[in-house]
Amino acid sequence: MFSKSKIHDPGPKATPEADKPKAETPAPRPAGDVATGAPRAKPPASVLSSDLTIVGNIKTTGDIQVEGVVEGDIRAHLLTVGETATIRGEIVADDIVVNGRVVGRVRGIKVRLTSTARVEGDIIHKTIAIESGAHFEGSVQRQEDPLQGAQAPKLAPPDPSAPKA
Repeated sequence: MFSKSKIHDPGPKATPEADKPKAETPAPRPAGDVATGAPRAKPPASVLSSDLTIVGNIKTTGDIQVEGVVEGDIRAHLLTVGETATIRGEIVADDIVVNGRVVGRVRGIKVRLTSTARVEGDIIHKTIAIESGAHFEGSVQRQEDPLQGAQAPKLAPPDPSAPKA
């Protein structure tokens, strides 16, 4: 029923190495395995520098800061258009800050045009702020969900009268 404690029994002599705490090495995790307990750190914004020109569309779930020229559409979570930037195309993001030039439609939940902004195109937003000094040419439309109508363009159906190859 009761057992004798072995605390007072003489045991093997301890060596200095035995007294040191052993460093535990964590078991290797398979590639792609994510720790479930720790929250993931948000990656920093991708920066497109002022000497960069991109011809084509950009799509990310992260943040982008554009300082150069983009000729194409941009989709992002947070989009910052720098003072030296020029974007020719539609921009769609949850949060948009325009410091530079945009030629095309702007769709965002929160849209902010700073005093250095130059926008030529329609703005569809939930909330908007336009600072004194911003240049804007186009229409402004408030929608409860401005990102809803921003689906990818659908391909036109084939023309039945077109010659077949």
